[in-house]
Amino acid sequence: MFAIDVVAYAVMSNHLHLVLHIDIELVNDWTDREVVEHWHQQFKGTEITQKFTKGEIVESFEINALKHSIAQYRSRLSDISWFMRCLNEPIARKANIEDNCTGHFWEGRFKSQALLDEAAVLACMAYVELNPIRAKMAKTPESSDYTSLQLRVKAALKGKQPTKLLSFIGNEQRNQAKGINFSLKDYLELVDGTGRIIRDDKRGAISDNAAKILTRLNISADNWIKITRDFGKIFHGPVGTLQELTSYCEHLEKRRRHFSRCCKYLEAS
Repeated sequence: MFAIDVVAYAVMSNHLHLVLHIDIELVNDWTDREVVEHWHQQFKGTEITQKFTKGEIVESFEINALKHSIAQYRSRLSDISWFMRCLNEPIARKANIEDNCTGHFWEGRFKSQALLDEAAVLACMAYVELNPIRAKMAKTPESSDYTSLQLRVKAALKGKQPTKLLSFIGNEQRNQAKGINFSLKDYLELVDGTGRIIRDDKRGAISDNAAKILTRLNISADNWIKITRDFGKIFHGPVGTLQELTSYCEHLEKRRRHFSRCCKYLEAS
């Protein structure tokens, strides 16, 4: 329904983690009809939008209302708040039915952080996907239930990638398809090695193949382990290098770069 890709996820016993990619180009490329059809997958819309999708005549005095609705839907279909609303509300209703109760299911509103560069995205992905291993609920990636990592491993064993997740497309190239600009094999090897170090609480070593990613990201192995173990404790706002954080603050016209001290973990040392 949304112009939002799921990059990584982990469903834990009392919370969940998601890494999402907003595809602004996709939602802007949708025709007005496609926008309304996507919206109607979840919501009824208005009488005018219903007439529009059925191919019925929309009167001239209704055109402005139709255009307003389409613009509103187009904005919402790339909005994380609306995405989370459509995800969380059905879960809450189902949980209340199972528990035979009423009232709030979720403790509060979701928290979100902007991931400003490739290093931030991959580090957050690994942190999210290794949640069951850190919590000692699983010993290996393939045994980490309810995670995107388990889906990726199972699909990789068949030489495929999960259709419901944003794909790895190899090293960056011109005119490439949308996806994560790294080798899936290298990423799985990196996360597997990272998980072994975190699980056994030993220094360990990242393999040479997996270290290629860290070299490209300009992150030391020690910093990588620290981030993937303590991402939620280290970062409380936008995540990225100092250069990306500066650009982000300038874009939002913020004069102060809060959380800049955390940027040191996203560089070699």
